[in-house]
Amino acid sequence: MRHDGATQSPKNPAPMEDFLKFAEELADAARPIAMRHFRHPLAIETKADASPVTIADRLIEAELRRMIAARFPDHAIFGEEFANSPALESPGTSDRPRYTWVLDPIDGTRSFISGMPLFGTLIALLRDGRPQLGVVDFPALGERWMAADGAATRHNGVPARTSTCVRIEQARVYATSPDIFDGLDWPLFDALSRRAAMRRYGGDCYAYALLASGHCDLVVEAGLQPYDYLPLVAVIEGAGGRISDWQGQALGLDSDGHVVAAATAALWQQTLAELRH
Repeated sequence: MRHDGATQSPKNPAPMEDFLKFAEELADAARPIAMRHFRHPLAIETKADASPVTIADRLIEAELRRMIAARFPDHAIFGEEFANSPALESPGTSDRPRYTWVLDPIDGTRSFISGMPLFGTLIALLRDGRPQLGVVDFPALGERWMAADGAATRHNGVPARTSTCVRIEQARVYATSPDIFDGLDWPLFDALSRRAAMRRYGGDCYAYALLASGHCDLVVEAGLQPYDYLPLVAVIEGAGGRISDWQGQALGLDSDGHVVAAATAALWQQTLAELRH
């Protein structure tokens, strides 16, 4: 039952197309907030995990949380900057809400504070813990990739498709930074990426967007949080690619932060074989 023309009852959920439209509204709301602060003087704080945060991160997430609570009060929210819905702390997934919005207000805060336009706002909707839609929006570039379960990924309204690369030796590989790999992760990534046709660093979430449009072939990362990777799942899969953890398992709220995204199933399988050594 709709009480006010907006709020949905969990017994009669909105169709996915309505959820995707609403996710676009969230991204539209985030853009002007980000751009009001981008390349302007900013107070930068350091969080407990040593990552930076700005007022723009917090203002965006606060606004998106407000919009979600007004439209879907029964949905849970998992974000980077504020306390998450208590039910998400339950040890078993069966105790969690059916729908959960995942928010990263500014993915690539280091890019944002240093004037690099490759930061993005990431939005996902999970149903029973599985990503159903994803929006990856780049305010400074005016670019947006979006996808929903069962529908193809679109880049600014145009269908996006991954490349046909099937071999590591032909692949263009991205990672945000060598600093994200700890312990044995680094030698595994280093050996893999040295076999590739090209190895590039930087881009944050933009590398995954480039993969969805066929401009690179493989992204391998570690040390990520759920709000970093869950919005990417529908976008990569809707473009024909594969994305998982390093063991080939589906990504969820409880994944360990190791991520592989590949243009094709064959390239994904080869990469997993190398990373399991």
